[in-house]
Amino acid sequence: MRKKLVILLSAATIVAAATGLSVARPSDAAAPGENYGQYSLMFEKSAGQYWAGGAAAGQWAWTPLTATTSDISWGDPKAWPPKSAEHFIHSGDWVLLDGYNDGAGRPLTQIQRVTSESIGSATCTGMQPLPSASGRQHYVKWNIPTTGYCLDASGTIKPPNNSTTVNFRHLQKWSPPHPCSNQYFPTQTCITQFEQWWDDNHHPYSLQLSRTLEIAKGKGPAFTNHTTVPLTWNAEARYYWHY
Repeated sequence: MRKKLVILLSAATIVAAATGLSVARPSDAAAPGENYGQYSLMFEKSAGQYWAGGAAAGQWAWTPLTATTSDISWGDPKAWPPKSAEHFIHSGDWVLLDGYNDGAGRPLTQIQRVTSESIGSATCTGMQPLPSASGRQHYVKWNIPTTGYCLDASGTIKPPNNSTTVNFRHLQKWSPPHPCSNQYFPTQTCITQFEQWWDDNHHPYSLQLSRTLEIAKGKGPAFTNHTTVPLTWNAEARYYWHY
């Protein structure tokens, strides 16, 4: 269980979907022709590597499974492939996070389910409950809105036999497309995810992660990573490829 959560928090964690039900509001208007798949590349055999301090700091790769499901792996490029992945589902206007497994394409070994979820403005005001998507977490909207929004989810992570339970909270603020660049790739377009994560995995319930990530259109996750908790750390994407 602890290993799965570490992978989740070190990832440019990204994806999976609801039943298309959402709280309607004028700010939900989508950017014309823009969707999360164009930025994350979750339905392409895509991969990337991000660097910090002049060396490779991590690597990710999508493994599409069906027309609506895909796994993403995160790990050390020197010890690839990692023995863990996150499982996402595209359903309607949502990408849902379903849980974690022991490697891309394998059955879930940790199932994540929410007990409460809400959505609101980019500043997390006006929060309203989200209809349940069979307990799966609403991770990000598929059709990218022209304005930002906030998602706040709480729930549990358990193995299929329910032998252990980790309680979590995941707060996210998603920003619409904007110009972005890093030292390796100038003049790009990104969406931004600010996220914070709390859990009680072998320690008292507390904040374990706070960071801001950019996802570049046509390239994928981890374009930039500015982390402040558990430590101050920055990384930038250097290589992207298809396999």
